Amino acid sequence: MNLRPSGTTHILLDERGRGWIDDTNVKVIEVVLDKVGYGMSPEEMHTQFPHLSLAQIHAALSYYYDHQAEYDAEIEWQFREYQRLHAESLKDCPIRRKLREMGKLP
Repeated sequence: MNLRPSGTTHILLDERGRGWIDDTNVKVIEVVLDKVGYGMSPEEMHTQFPHLSLAQIHAALSYYYDHQAEYDAEIEWQFREYQRLHAESLKDCPIRRKLREMGKLP
C-alpha cells in the first residue's frame, strides 16, 4: 500500500484516498464508527485500543470532521450495502430452501 501525507498530523492517505492512522493498520473510518456507532469518547477508544495514542485518535476524529460529508456518505453506503447483501442472502439460504420444501415457509 502506498501512503502519502494527508495534511493532518498522524493521518496518511492510501492510493484510493482513504485515511489511515500512521504507524498502524487502522483506518480513520474505524475510529469514526466507534464514535458515531457506540458514542465512545477518545479516552474510551484509547482504553479499548491501547495501541492507538490519544493524539492519533484525536487526529482521526479531526480528519473526520474536516471531511464529515464524505465519511457520512461512505458510512451510509456501507450500511445500505450491508442491508442489501443481508436481505439477498436470506432469500435463498439453504435452511430457508429446506423450510420451504417442508412447507414451513411461503
